Amino acid sequence: MASKIARLVETIVEATATPYPVDRYLELIDPMITWRDTRAKVTDVRLQTDRSVTLTLRPTRQWSGHRAGQYIEVSVVVDGVRHRRFFSPANAEQKASEIELTVTAHSGGFISRYLREQTRPGTVLTLSSATGEFVLPDVRPDRTVLVSGGSGITPVLSMLRTLIVEGHDRPVTFVHYARTPEDVPYRAELDALDRTLNHVDVRLHYTRTDTPEHFHDDHLDGVADVDGAQVFLCGPPALMNAVREYADRRDLADRLHTEAFTVDTSPVLDPDQPITGDVTYTASDVTTPNDGRTLLEQAEAAGLRPEYGCRMGICFSCTKVRKTGCTRNILTGELDSEPDQHIQICVNAPVGDVEIEV
Repeated sequence: MASKIARLVETIVEATATPYPVDRYLELIDPMITWRDTRAKVTDVRLQTDRSVTLTLRPTRQWSGHRAGQYIEVSVVVDGVRHRRFFSPANAEQKASEIELTVTAHSGGFISRYLREQTRPGTVLTLSSATGEFVLPDVRPDRTVLVSGGSGITPVLSMLRTLIVEGHDRPVTFVHYARTPEDVPYRAELDALDRTLNHVDVRLHYTRTDTPEHFHDDHLDGVADVDGAQVFLCGPPALMNAVREYADRRDLADRLHTEAFTVDTSPVLDPDQPITGDVTYTASDVTTPNDGRTLLEQAEAAGLRPEYGCRMGICFSCTKVRKTGCTRNILTGELDSEPDQHIQICVNAPVGDVEIEV
């Protein structure tokens, strides 16, 4: 009964707030006072490496916690435009009052650079609920292997921290790839865990040193190929592909769990089907030759600024109407030529002439 009354009150309040959601009015008083939105105030900012920033956040009451490995959508408004990106909390699985995000600022990453360069204690961010299937099983594995590269360290670090907090004492191997030792956030913590916990084995490999160490079978032999070992992998495409190939060779693909922060959007070149046609952006009155890349990438190359979020087909922020023509979903390979269809332009590439409402 109480929940029905609460929903009724919420409906009435939202109706009286038309044409804007009630949170748009509440944020004028205090951005941390919300009715539905989940927001979080930055309480601490740490620069662990030359390219990253670690933010400690205090979320509003709507935050229901996360499972280790999941991700959340973080949105900020810059110059009147809302931008969205996905990041995985690095702290242990919990319904705690704090969230820890470590963000690597890439040269072309608008939001990652904004979070590193502009965020200060007191900054308020908008969050989504945690989501994603890249999580530890409810029954923890007898042997866990965590493999990451670059910014992919955060979801598997959350898994490692969760197992430690729970008192899990079965073997855990943590394998991470970074450009140099200075590029590893949490390096001091990882070194300490490696020294003090007998069941935790931390292996750091560096890809841009005098003796670069890219993925090799030896890095996982004896741990990942042990019967029952569960492998959790997150990192850049080259690492992901190499470990998947290893898993196929060792017949452990069914025990490999993966999460990707990026997708490979490079054009698929088929000598029997050359790239042809033009892309017409009907809302902008712009037409450019089709170069095979995704519609989002081609629109940006044409000087347009369509809204987007994850750039990997998850958040639907970039959905636009394809008026005419055929597109190929780069994740599934499927072709679609039905007119006036909503498509995600970050994961769809034109096949021939296409008109898109951008």
